[in-house]
Amino acid sequence: MTMPTLRRRALLAGAAACVALPASAQRPAPRPIAIAQLVDTSSAEQDVAKDFVIGARAAWQDINSRGGLRGRPVQHLALEVDGSAAAVQQAWQSVRDNPACVALSGTVSDPVATLLAARLQQEGAAIAHAAPWLQAASVEPDEHTFAIFAGRREQIGHALKTLSVGGMQEVGAVFASAREARLYREDVARSAAGLKLRLATWTGDGDLARLGQRLGPATPAVLLFIGGTPELVQLTQGLDRQSRQRYVVAMADVNLHTVSQMGGGRSTPVIATQPVPMVTAALPVVRRYREVLARLFDEPPVALSLAGFIAAHYTFEVLNDIEAAPTRANTLAAFQRRRDVDVGGFRVSFERHGRFVTQSMLTADGRVVG
Repeated sequence: MTMPTLRRRALLAGAAACVALPASAQRPAPRPIAIAQLVDTSSAEQDVAKDFVIGARAAWQDINSRGGLRGRPVQHLALEVDGSAAAVQQAWQSVRDNPACVALSGTVSDPVATLLAARLQQEGAAIAHAAPWLQAASVEPDEHTFAIFAGRREQIGHALKTLSVGGMQEVGAVFASAREARLYREDVARSAAGLKLRLATWTGDGDLARLGQRLGPATPAVLLFIGGTPELVQLTQGLDRQSRQRYVVAMADVNLHTVSQMGGGRSTPVIATQPVPMVTAALPVVRRYREVLARLFDEPPVALSLAGFIAAHYTFEVLNDIEAAPTRANTLAAFQRRRDVDVGGFRVSFERHGRFVTQSMLTADGRVVG
């Protein structure tokens, strides 16, 4: 056997070996793109954050199951913080030092989102902060944070405008604690003044059931409630013991299903405002949310997890519109264009007056209708 023949056989064998290798061995797997989400686990906000992050996780898993971002998987980094400024700073530093992370998305709760927005603005950080759960009106629009949900002031304005049609002249506001009063008193006062309604306020200092029992006959028939789900349950249980009928209007941080499970709202109707569609809506994004949630999580559909789902899909839509490979710079530039985006029938617009608000009501038999 001649030397050329041996060489030819070796070349043929090598070529056959290359053909036989699986595709995964021939080319490296695409590098993932990281998206970070700060999640508030403090006792005051953990219920809100839990639901919101479930929706975000469901969305990113759904997106990855359908090919990710142009074939690249999205790594969802949920960073838990205790709500303090120090914890937010530490989490932000870990994001800043991670070159694979191109954006922040869906920061929750409102206080943590507010802290992070202020930090990014102070540092002039070149990273997008997309779709945070910002409820206070204290954060002004800037070139880093892109809030897509109606905040506290818009929710209150919508609720009061709806109720004032019936000739209502006064409204009450109950803050679950001094913390909520400090954060949101100005939003409530401005909304009531804008609708020419007299405003009476109360601040809880512990058991809201006692406060509910103390509200006398002169208390307005409609009470805005600013606080969490457990405190709302306590308030309604106190109001249930009174003879006068009152209506409690809660903001978007409240989970009506949990209110019902905990025995709240038995005799006192509870109306909740929310910056997302009803979870029973026929919009494509809501249908997809229900299907994915049922498949991946043993959780009922609620407004807060729908908000997390929409936040993630909005972030994906903006990233998917970038022609080049996403980087922090071109991702930030894409968000800064602030174009209107249709997320499966939910329209994202940066015109404040156009932000979406709807309402749901907890009936005496425990059903949520809207």
